[in-house]
Amino acid sequence: MDTLIKILVVEDEMIIGAKISMQLTSLGYEVTGILPRGEEAILHVQQNKPDIILLDINLKGKIDGIETARQIQLQNNIPVIYLTANSDEATFNRAKPTKPAAFISKPFKQLDLQRAIELTISRMAEQENGSQPPENPGDTEQPFILSDRIFVRHKEKMVKIMLSDILYMEADRNYSRIFTTTKEYVLSITLKTIEERLPVKLFQRIHRSYIINIMHVDEVAESHAIIAQKPIPLGIGMKEQLMQRLQTL
Repeated sequence: MDTLIKILVVEDEMIIGAKISMQLTSLGYEVTGILPRGEEAILHVQQNKPDIILLDINLKGKIDGIETARQIQLQNNIPVIYLTANSDEATFNRAKPTKPAAFISKPFKQLDLQRAIELTISRMAEQENGSQPPENPGDTEQPFILSDRIFVRHKEKMVKIMLSDILYMEADRNYSRIFTTTKEYVLSITLKTIEERLPVKLFQRIHRSYIINIMHVDEVAESHAIIAQKPIPLGIGMKEQLMQRLQTL
């Protein structure tokens, strides 16, 4: 099943935090919390594991946003987008060692927020796969594939699908269809392009038009495999290859 991308907002001006939360919700993201202090954010991350953190640099309290990010990164690999009204060189140099995914200068528009988040997602995929991010991530519908999940645009929202939940993928000319147990997603990208980025330990092409998740195979017949009661055709020679893969599970 798909899930909304989870974002933690750390902002000590609660009116601003609430506004950001409304913007994120309207964009189709899930806000796991709006917190005013870095200490609270560190505890929250351990319990809720957000996908992305929006973090005000100039937090009040014992630790500021940069120190908050540093402490979170000691145990978690969660990308941070800094929110700041102070973009001077000294602040930027202090923040650089925490390797932020992006900076957003206050005041900002909802479009700035959306672009920063989508750029962050594309960089997450770039870091894991060694691929280059798109020049305009907000304008593309290509999926961002990580080692355990895929981010896709669905009904004008970016959603997260765990790779383990994907049953199979089907080519439809220059489009691809991804099927999970509950939903179908249509992407404007070829199946070949997706295949190049998928982890081979989970997926196998068994036909020119189909890639399957081998963990969901229920039955293998002479001419097809069964996944969730759906017969998927086997190409020439594919039965033997699939059986070899299944025997290694």
